[in-house]
Amino acid sequence: MAHQAGKEAAIPLLTPYKMGQFDLSHRVVLAPMTRCRSYGGVPQPQAALYYSQRATRGGLLVSEGTVISPDSMGYPEIPGIWTQEQVGAWKPIVDAVHRKGTLFFCQIAHVGRVYTTEIKTGEPAPISSTDKAVTPDAEAGIVYPKPRGLRIDEIPHVIEDFRRAARNAIEAGFDGVEIHGAHGFLLEQFMKDSANDRTDMYGGSLENRCRFVVELVDSLVHEVGAHRLGIRLSPFVDYMDCVDSDPEGLATYLVEQLNKHQGFLYCHMVEPRMAIVDGRRQIPHGLLPFKKAFNGTFIAAGGYDKEEGNMVISDGYADIVAYGRLFLANPDLPRRFELGAPLNEYDRSTFYTQDPVIGYTDYPFLDDDNNSF
Repeated sequence: MAHQAGKEAAIPLLTPYKMGQFDLSHRVVLAPMTRCRSYGGVPQPQAALYYSQRATRGGLLVSEGTVISPDSMGYPEIPGIWTQEQVGAWKPIVDAVHRKGTLFFCQIAHVGRVYTTEIKTGEPAPISSTDKAVTPDAEAGIVYPKPRGLRIDEIPHVIEDFRRAARNAIEAGFDGVEIHGAHGFLLEQFMKDSANDRTDMYGGSLENRCRFVVELVDSLVHEVGAHRLGIRLSPFVDYMDCVDSDPEGLATYLVEQLNKHQGFLYCHMVEPRMAIVDGRRQIPHGLLPFKKAFNGTFIAAGGYDKEEGNMVISDGYADIVAYGRLFLANPDLPRRFELGAPLNEYDRSTFYTQDPVIGYTDYPFLDDDNNSF
């Protein structure tokens, strides 16, 4: 009886939600995570197992960052979606997820200057808003090559690459597209004033620095429809030398621009960096003004556990919560949340290795066969 009563008490994260035209059975979303197992830039068959393991009926998955062109591939063995070979390789992966009754969005990305010298040396230089390189990571032994700033006449070509990638994602069967506008990649290199040192129409003022992403959103809305489009933003995060002097102003302006597109599906925003309070990591919860301002679905990300996730859903702080490392290590994460089961520990050392099984598809499920998802 006690177990039955517990089942009757609704767990906020596991309550249904209507995201635009899509009906979700719960609010635990797989966050986009680079996994470096798409050899030669082509998604591999093992990805069908990886994603379908994390699929639940009425759930939502967001793919790893999927690059849009040969010059956007800053990490080893990450997937692309600019060729028909890549589109064809994604199709069975998407089909495997759909067979579980799960929605699948493709995150499309351009790394800009975030290339390591392991990937790119010499010409042509990586593209960016600037010719300033990312500061070398001495601890990890990583050096980043010097980029070149895009010319104004080149920016429409990059937007066209994004548009083609979005169209290809829909052709591959994805239910929608998420624009990667976060974590120091190309779009942030334009948006944030620590990186963007341009003096033309794409630099200087907030409006000018955001012009690239605004034009890109306009193009993709026209291509796939606002109802199938989301964006991931990290205005508060200082990563890859991308930090902004007024992150609140940046986030507010971007949300205002998204709201100009009726039915723009979701805004996926990363929390400010967590603080340590009484020896425990504490999420700052700095996103509420943008949740209130945004007209569509608001997804919060950044270090959430079950307790914090339930709290922000209950409080109306977020509509959905994205989980990264916890979902990576627990393919049945919604079920574990439902049952109050212990979680597998993730192995950070295998996050970006190229093994097709270890640290990828070998994290264990619960033994209990009773699965309501």
